[in-house]
Amino acid sequence: MSDDAVEILKRETLHKGFFRLDRYRLRHRLYSGAWSSRMEREVFERHHTVGVLLYDPKRDAVVLIEQFRLPAHLAGMAGWELEIVAGIIDHEGETPADLARREAQEEAGIAIKGPLIPVHRYMPSPGACTETVEVLCGLVDSRGAGGIHGVAAEHEDIKVVVLAYREAMKRLQTGDIQNGLTILALYWLRANRRRLRKVRAKPTRKKLGGAAK
Repeated sequence: MSDDAVEILKRETLHKGFFRLDRYRLRHRLYSGAWSSRMEREVFERHHTVGVLLYDPKRDAVVLIEQFRLPAHLAGMAGWELEIVAGIIDHEGETPADLARREAQEEAGIAIKGPLIPVHRYMPSPGACTETVEVLCGLVDSRGAGGIHGVAAEHEDIKVVVLAYREAMKRLQTGDIQNGLTILALYWLRANRRRLRKVRAKPTRKKLGGAAK
């Protein structure tokens, strides 16, 4: 199906605050070639998100963060989520790499000095939200990482948690880590860890998108 197989008949904004909620009236082509009946759908409009997995290949450690998440609390899950560093692009001209480096410094107090490695780009909820997520990996030195970070004006109270690789995977398997972005990043790390450890402190620009052999 191509873009001309969708006809947007009307769009109205229901709410505009930190995020936006729009209602669409539309129809689209069916696999038979006919048009569907008219339908209404509410869509949660959210900016592009970038997540960065901070991995120390020399010490085989992962730098994660922990912070309060109201939706997780309301869903009956752990309100304080263990996650990788992430943020939303809201500065004109800011690239995913720019955001990853800025958020790593703001949320974890860590500088990513080498190039960033592409992991995946995906949509977490394509049936309800326009959000796309780009996941990157940055090789870092985890010595001295820790403490409380975040931007006070943004109500951030973020604790840095450094875990040995095996401990991070143990928490993943036991369900202590419930954040989808973090789950994806850690499984990618498990598939690529051997190659990342060979890169060590001198990362190359080679894309490590596939599973390790």
